[in-house]
Amino acid sequence: MHPGPPPNPPELPEGVRPPPPAWPPWTAPLALVAGLTATLFGATVIGGIAAAAGAKVSDPPPGVQIGSLLFQDLALIGAALAFARLASHPRPWHFGLRRTRLGPALGWLLAVWTGFFVFTGIWINALGIHQRDQLPKELGVDRSTAALVVVTFLVTVMAPIAEEFFFRGYFFTALRSWKGPWVAAVITGVVFGAIHGGSAPVGYLVPLSVFGFGLCLLYWRTRSLYPCMSLHALNNSLALGVSQHWSWQIPVVMVAANLVIAGIMLPISRAGPAAAPAPASP
Repeated sequence: MHPGPPPNPPELPEGVRPPPPAWPPWTAPLALVAGLTATLFGATVIGGIAAAAGAKVSDPPPGVQIGSLLFQDLALIGAALAFARLASHPRPWHFGLRRTRLGPALGWLLAVWTGFFVFTGIWINALGIHQRDQLPKELGVDRSTAALVVVTFLVTVMAPIAEEFFFRGYFFTALRSWKGPWVAAVITGVVFGAIHGGSAPVGYLVPLSVFGFGLCLLYWRTRSLYPCMSLHALNNSLALGVSQHWSWQIPVVMVAANLVIAGIMLPISRAGPAAAPAPASP
């Protein structure tokens, strides 16, 4: 009889960093290609079903794009899990799903977010960028309350969970064993920005790459994916709120998104060890 997965390791002593899983670096780009291929396949199937139901292929309804966006999130999670299994039985803490100390995590989160804001402000002012994110409108948020609720959930909850799980939890972690965390963070940031090319204005792809780089550093320093998901949710909530000209709704959505993510993800951390903070030097 198969013995099953290994038992949970004990809590790590203070100052001890858990070793990253031994995922071959070459699996990172392959996992990305697999996830994007699955996304294309899923979008084609969803579009075909909509067309068979009478929707225009040239102008698909928002539901098609919403379904494709959800499928992309699930495909990224599935690709990370599938390729992680090539090396060993994946455990939650392999992807950074572990608790961390609140104080250092908040400090690093604010540092990364502030750095991103400063860079973005300098970037858009230097280039005179005035583009706005049109994705929410394309997803039909102005057509119905139901669409607005679903899109808000996808943008502020599902996207932070799925993208952090794949890009920081798997992609960055696999590349770290190749050239170290700094090179891995740069590559992951560039890929993270590029993958948003179909949804974000072109002028914001470089700031998004910087954001992706910062999220890698946040994960590396805290040894937990939860601060990354939280920051991602905060930033997406702000971006969605600005695009919808919200005011008091923005902090409400920020808090709600983080609470939902915590309710979904934090119970998983009970299956693994707490993360020790990274030392001050690389």
